[in-house]
Amino acid sequence: MVEAESEEKVWQAYNKQAKNIAEKNIASGDELKKIYLNFLASTHNNIGVGATYSGDNNKALQNFKESLSISKQIGDKNLETEALNNIGYVYDIQGNIPLALEYFHESLKLNEVLKNDLGTSNTLNNIATIYAKQGERDKALEYHNKSLRKRERINDKAGIAQSLNNIGAIYDADGGIRSLEFYQKSFAIYKELGDKLGIANASNNIGSIYHRQGNNSLALSYFEMSLKIHDELQNKSGTAFTLNNIASLLLKNKSYDEALPYASKSMQVAIEVGYPERIKSSADILKRIFIQQKKYKEAFEMFELEIKMRDSLNNQQTQKAAVKKQLQYDYEKKELEIKAKQDKKDAVSIEALKQKEKERNYFIVGFGLVLVLAIFILRSFRQKQKDNAIITAQKQLVDVKQKEILDSIHYAKRIQTALLPSEKYIDKSLQKLNKI
Repeated sequence: MVEAESEEKVWQAYNKQAKNIAEKNIASGDELKKIYLNFLASTHNNIGVGATYSGDNNKALQNFKESLSISKQIGDKNLETEALNNIGYVYDIQGNIPLALEYFHESLKLNEVLKNDLGTSNTLNNIATIYAKQGERDKALEYHNKSLRKRERINDKAGIAQSLNNIGAIYDADGGIRSLEFYQKSFAIYKELGDKLGIANASNNIGSIYHRQGNNSLALSYFEMSLKIHDELQNKSGTAFTLNNIASLLLKNKSYDEALPYASKSMQVAIEVGYPERIKSSADILKRIFIQQKKYKEAFEMFELEIKMRDSLNNQQTQKAAVKKQLQYDYEKKELEIKAKQDKKDAVSIEALKQKEKERNYFIVGFGLVLVLAIFILRSFRQKQKDNAIITAQKQLVDVKQKEILDSIHYAKRIQTALLPSEKYIDKSLQKLNKI
């Protein structure tokens, strides 16, 4: 319900209820504690987002850092990347570019490890925005286009609209005619999605183009559309930006007295938000209004404030920090690629070693079986030899006994033949007896 709700006050109420439920179940030692901690981290993240809209950056940082701490505690890397990205965003708003880049790059590295295209594209977009503020147009375009390609790949329509809007802003800064084309494409997607904040941002940018083209009535209608939505969403940063644009339009029309309240309100809101970029823009408009009104003291004060904000955003130190972070990121990314390749080689080597070990084990087992079989065959062969020897000996003994028996039989037969008279002899003897 929190994620689906577009009404700001209702969204905050749902988020508060979700937070209370999560905290209650964590305190009771529920067996699903990890799940409730996950929801608690998400609610802190949402509170932080709401706080950035209202300009309470300290509250936003506190909640984003709490979300980061819980995410690390439960090992939820996806939530961790969101928290890192959002912390970087707040530091960006505050003009702390080195810290913003540090958190953005941490988020980017983790997203790439996770192969999270959505998170990666969001962080690339934020880094591109910093480069754009630093005047690094080519670097900004490079990162925005990387972000856009990833968003198109995963069909992230809201992200695509944001990238188109931001690319349009870069062309806009160069005075390019293509910017309106990008803004209008972005506006159409936001309208299709019903994304109020997106519509407000794109409206502001389209209004700025018409303002430069001299179509003041059309420009003012887009600015007023944007201001109404930002006020409704209580998005102070957007409100300050739009008020400043309206003041700039009235200044161009030489309506100085009418422009002053818009510029003053823009400065007030920008200071509340603590957004150096908005303060700088408001100071510039107020300076020019005061010059036209011949209020030179006030104009000089605004000039000094403008220079101070400009230097805080675009000094040599922050530029070096951006380059240093980029080099560090490129180096670390290269190291990760080298490590990944080495890990792959190691995995192949380990697999080959395991295969060799398997083959060796198979050989040992096979050789063992062959050896056992050979021993068995040898034993059988020797046993058979023994058996044959016994059989041969027995056969010889039998042959000897048989010969002895046959000899005895032959001998007895000879004796028998010698003692018994022949039948002819018996007949002759009987005839002689008969004659007597």
